[in-house]
Formats: sequence, structure tokens, C-alpha cells
Amino acid sequence: MKRCLLAAALLFISLQSRADWNRFRGPNGSGVAEGKAPLKWSASEHIAWKAALPGPGTSSPIVVGDKVFVTCWSGYGDGGSGDIGQLKRHLVCLGKADGKALWDSAVPAAQPEDPYEGMLREHGYASSTPTSDGERVYVFFGKTGALAFDMTGRQLWQTPLGTRSNDRRWGSGASPILYKDILVVNALDEGGAIVGLNKNTGKEVWRAPAEGLQLAYSTPALFDHDGQQDLIMAVPQELWGLNPDSGKLRWYATHDLPGNLSPGVVLGDGAAYVFGGFPKQGSAAIKPGSKGDITKTGMLWQSNESSYVPTPIFHDGYLYVINDGGFALCIDAKTGKQVYRERVMEGAGGGPGGGGKGGERGKAGGGGRRGGGKPFYASPILIDGKIYCPSRKNGTFVIAAKPTFELLAKNVIEGDEGQFNATPAFDGGRLYLRSERTLYCIGE
Repeated sequence: MKRCLLAAALLFISLQSRADWNRFRGPNGSGVAEGKAPLKWSASEHIAWKAALPGPGTSSPIVVGDKVFVTCWSGYGDGGSGDIGQLKRHLVCLGKADGKALWDSAVPAAQPEDPYEGMLREHGYASSTPTSDGERVYVFFGKTGALAFDMTGRQLWQTPLGTRSNDRRWGSGASPILYKDILVVNALDEGGAIVGLNKNTGKEVWRAPAEGLQLAYSTPALFDHDGQQDLIMAVPQELWGLNPDSGKLRWYATHDLPGNLSPGVVLGDGAAYVFGGFPKQGSAAIKPGSKGDITKTGMLWQSNESSYVPTPIFHDGYLYVINDGGFALCIDAKTGKQVYRERVMEGAGGGPGGGGKGGERGKAGGGGRRGGGKPFYASPILIDGKIYCPSRKNGTFVIAAKPTFELLAKNVIEGDEGQFNATPAFDGGRLYLRSERTLYCIGE
């Protein structure tokens, strides 16, 4: 009896100490998880449950306690009505044990909104992943603003952050993060600023304006170095280090990557790694500084190796990239030199323009033939030495996290023709994988 009680107590302590997957790419934004996940699955194997969602979306699920949260949209576009005034965004709460819907909070979209056309069709109106402090869930709904909900679905506050659009009208892609009692939101597209909000009230704490800056879609990152913590943000041709308490710029470095910076900044071994760019893609490694222009002292290397949308993984001195050409890359993080480059998807479109810009669904972004266009939008995650890489239309590829390429598995959920654009979540040995309209819990 004593042994049983001790085992139960140790299990309880272990479960309590494990961090929830409470934001984009996990609790610290690294995409690295502890534990083990299934290596193989299909529509009939290792699916613990699946849940139909009230609309499409490309945001990632998060796991908080015994609940799973995910966002989607309805009422307009992608099979909805032709009236953009009917557009709504949803925060949906599911039970972690069985996937049953617990509540659905729908929010009418602020108008005017960007029409459902061109590149906006690639990701839609629910691209931002929620975050949570365990008491509230926070979302960023673009022109509709940032919102907070309690764990029962009651809306606590809503703060508009701007209703502008950049000249390409692609919509938002960044996810909010929490720092102390501040919710940090990249609202460069809507309001020309990165904004810090009081998480309890929604009131603005600070604003880092960047009027006229466009095509910076990535989620900010928090980086501890040299006794200070910086809020790091990649923008076209620069990397910024901000004071997360005030939003003031501490330091910056210039790099060669122009617009379309979608991957988040990757952190590891005291350096920040930047990926993205269009029409020129590339990557750069920068050692954060303390004040002013640190380009000369901080630039470690620049390379042509890159990822267009997915955020790479840092692990044991290497950067693992899955790119829009259907290739898996391993890069030496110290030098920027390519270790390997292997095609994981045959017949994938290559180059930044592989999916086209605009056109009807079925012609862009993998919407046509299985694996066509840009084959990867989701960011990979690392679990137990394995990198899980969901493709948009051709299954999830599992690659060994080592400097020798090894494809361990390819998993397709037969019958789901929706795109898998969302980065997975992981919790308690289960993988949470989202297609446009369905959330899957993969595990025993």
C-alpha cells in the first residue's frame, strides 16, 4: 500500500511539474518537447480521438491542464457566405481526454477586413495560435484585436490594435506570447507596432512603433543572455532586441534578408538565428548585444540556406530545416555550412514562388495535387530525438534529429483532404495534429 501511494504521489508530482504546451511551439517557443510520441499512425491506428471544428484555420492547438484550445473562423470564405460582414472568429475549447467540445466563443470580425483572395486564401483568418497562463486564454484576431477569455469561455476584454493592411493584404500570421503580466503582440500589419498589453485588463503598457514596416510575420521570442532578457523580433533586413518591460529598442543588427519574414527567430548556443526572405531567401546567425548597432560584433555568419514559412529546430549544435522546396536541411549552427540537403517529398514545387500568389484554391499552396505548391507551412517539433514535420497535403514526415539524414516514418491520415498547416502540440505522450477542419489526438 505504501509503495502504491508513493508511486501515485510521484506520478502526481511529475504531472504537475510538466509544463503545458501553452503557446506556439511549446512552453518556451523552442519546439522541443520532453517525452515520447507515436512514431507511426494512420486513420485507423493510434488515433485516440478526432474532433470536427466549427470552421477552418491554420493556427496551432495549445494544451492547458485538461483542456485543448484552438481557433478557427466561419461565416465567410472557404465555403462560407459571400458576405464578409458575416465573418466570425472562434476560440474553441475541447476536453483533452476525449476531444468533446466544451465551449465555443465566437467573435464577429471588425470591418473592413481583407477579402478572401490571393495569398490570404493560403492561411485564412485564424492563423494566430492562442497562449495561456493557466487562468485565461489570450488570442490575437488581427483587425479584431487581442482578446482574453476565462477558462469557461467568458470574454474578459478586447483591445483593438489597428485595422490597417499592408499593400499585399495577406493578413496576420504572428502569435501572441506572455512575458510576466504583459501580453506581447506583433501588430505591425494592423497597427504599425509591436504592442505590450496588461494581461489582466487589456490596457496598453507599451508600444514599439515601426510605421511603414511591412512583411514581418513572425512571433517574437524571449532570449536570456548576459544577465538580461531581450524580446527579439526579426524584421526585413534587421534583427531587434527590445526591453520586454518597456518595448524600448536596446540593440539591433542588420542582415541581408528582405521581406516575408515568417519563421520565428531560433535561439541556441548564445545566438539568434534568422530565416526567411523574399525574393531572396537566406539565414543569419547573430550574437545578441547590449546597446546600439551590433552588426559588426554580433554577426556570426550569413547563408543562402533557408526556410520560407516553417520555423527550424535547434538541437545539439545543428539547425534542422524543412523548406518550401520539399527538402530537409541540416546546418552547422556554428558555421552556417550545410551538413545535408535531402528531398523528403517528390514532386514538390520549388522556390519562393512555387505555390503562386493568388489564384483559386486548387492551384495555390498545395491545394491541387497532393503535395503540390509550397508543401510545408507548419513548423516541425522535436520529441525524443525525432523531428515531426507535417506537410500540407502529403502526411507527416518523421526525421531523425542527427547530422546524418534518416527518414523514420511518413504518416498519412487517409480520408482527410484538408491541408495540415498547423504546427503540432504535444502533451503527455500525445501529439495534437490539426488539419483545416479537424483536430486529431494521436497516441494510445
